[in-house]
Amino acid sequence: MSRLDRITSDPAVCHGKPVVRGLRYPVEMLLELLAAGMSIEEILDDYADLETDDILAALEYAAIVTAQRTTIPFNAA
Repeated sequence: MSRLDRITSDPAVCHGKPVVRGLRYPVEMLLELLAAGMSIEEILDDYADLETDDILAALEYAAIVTAQRTTIPFNAA
């Protein structure tokens, strides 16, 4: 079941960046919060107007976008 219908892009909202449900929550921000170690529950506690499916939609969107992009090489640490 796709949740991509929750991801929108409008030049008048966050400079056209992909956001959740037209709200000012960019997909990028949600991914950064998850990457920083926040759980979905913690994000939902901090942002009351978000829903679990919004976070899952951001992850689904990221998976699709990264599958279509050229891999960026990273130097080994």
